[in-house]
Amino acid sequence: MIHELLLALSGYPGSVFVWNKRNGLQVSQDLPFLHPSETSVLNRVCKLGTDYIRFSEFIEQYTGHVQQQEHQPSQPGQPGLHGIYLRAFCTGLDSMLQPYRQALLDLEQEFLADPHLSISHINYSLDQFQLLFPSVMVVVEQIKSQKIHGCQILETVHKHSCVGLPPVRTALEKILAVCHGVMYKQLSAWMLHGLLLDQYEEFFVKQGACSGSTPVQPEEEEEDLGIGGLTGKQLRELQDLRLIEEENMLAPSLKQFSLRAELLPSYIPVRVAEKILFVGESVQMFENQNITPTRSGSILKNQEDMFATELHRLKQQPVFSLLDFENLVDKIRSTVAEHLWKLMVEESDLLGQLKIIKDFYLLGRGELFQAFIDIAQVMLNTPPSAVTEHDVNVALQQSAHKVLLDDDNILPLLHLTIDYPGKDHKDASQGRDMTPREAPASGWAALGLSYKVQWPLHTLFTPAVLEKYNVMFKYLLSVRRVQAELQHCWALQMQRKHLKSNNTDAVKWRLRNHMAFLVDNLQYYLQVDVLESQFSQLLQQINATRDFESIRLAHDHFLSNLLAQSFILLKPVSDAQQTFIARYLKM
Repeated sequence: MIHELLLALSGYPGSVFVWNKRNGLQVSQDLPFLHPSETSVLNRVCKLGTDYIRFSEFIEQYTGHVQQQEHQPSQPGQPGLHGIYLRAFCTGLDSMLQPYRQALLDLEQEFLADPHLSISHINYSLDQFQLLFPSVMVVVEQIKSQKIHGCQILETVHKHSCVGLPPVRTALEKILAVCHGVMYKQLSAWMLHGLLLDQYEEFFVKQGACSGSTPVQPEEEEEDLGIGGLTGKQLRELQDLRLIEEENMLAPSLKQFSLRAELLPSYIPVRVAEKILFVGESVQMFENQNITPTRSGSILKNQEDMFATELHRLKQQPVFSLLDFENLVDKIRSTVAEHLWKLMVEESDLLGQLKIIKDFYLLGRGELFQAFIDIAQVMLNTPPSAVTEHDVNVALQQSAHKVLLDDDNILPLLHLTIDYPGKDHKDASQGRDMTPREAPASGWAALGLSYKVQWPLHTLFTPAVLEKYNVMFKYLLSVRRVQAELQHCWALQMQRKHLKSNNTDAVKWRLRNHMAFLVDNLQYYLQVDVLESQFSQLLQQINATRDFESIRLAHDHFLSNLLAQSFILLKPVSDAQQTFIARYLKM
């Protein structure tokens, strides 16, 4: 009977120890010579056999399932459990069962050597598994019932390993170490080569924009948050400075990636995951666009082998160390960020590009736009048509020649746009909000500016960033137009000052004087106290660092400060300014 028990505990039940799906492994009820106490002891030992059989079935079922799925693409809605992390979990689970198998072999040797040993000896020898198997079975059942997938398995195993039972903790940590091996291989491919090897969508980095963004209803967009007149829509626009890149600014091979928050284990902070995302995106961007001799070489400075060795060393650690993991991620990120800084600032002339942005989007070349206003005044006072966009670009070129713009390489990168009804928008394919809106009353209201950003500056000047610059461009241009009109009124007033005037003319002169005082001070404030001040601070921050992420953060702050200090985000002041400008221009 002892040998039948050992066979049953090894997963091979028979007539003495029977198996059924509901109750598992139990002593047969047809054995009258067994005392109830003996049956109770045997059934207690049989619980180990029940768990072992179920572990073996789980391993065989899901390991085989992954093998069958290896050459089939993953489908988002595919039912059932599958994936490489599940296979790694099964491998770790199988290694956890090896001491149990060895214990059964030792017991068989002992009983062959001494036939007088009793059931109590088996119970004593296997007692160490009485706590372990039920605890691990809880993890297995949770994975099966909740269909836990990918890196969520890491979170589940880690959560159950934080217990006060040393055998359970040690066993689950060994299983978790095997699962971490898959994560380290994916991290190595992603961070060192820019490859997202994730056939079953298990990794916490995914291709595509973040799925957490949902369309906002129009009535929610104007929700007043009580922050100095800042509305919900404006706050979201301020924060959304890194939208998906447009096709005409990027190479077709460059894709956007984001984090899957639901698959990120809780013991890996979001800040570390964002660094991993940044490194992989940067490496992939560089590898896909590395076509010119001056930009040859590795973004990791040919340190891939060293970093791969460090990742392998972390993989061999029995227990995951967040400190060592984050230190290595920081080291890789610093190398990538420094190389990108060199690529941006030294090779791509970031400071020169910022000067172009300032000169055109922020009206740094005031004489150019003054000439443009004079030339385009007639054509833009009427509602736009299909030819208006061509005409205003011709007017811009004429203005550039008029003011002797010396750099002929700048104008081809700039293009004035007119948003008129029926125009074919490129943004439609990007999922932007293309809700119908009223036709603009004049060409000035539909005027915008686009800029062809060169690689790799597209990572800094994203379409969302250029859209913010466009908001500043339209606002500053409207203020400049009002100022020009008031100066024109002053010129007319000077021409007619020798004529006899009446009380009505005096009122008009005082009104013009008050309006000019307001607009001139607003223009001085915008150009000197806001634009020049913030731009000089941005240049100082760029020159004081060799980290690309610091540059991007400084640029984001620069743009946010422009929008805030220009009162564009302060709704009551912005509405008052727009009303004043619109009413004057209609006069």
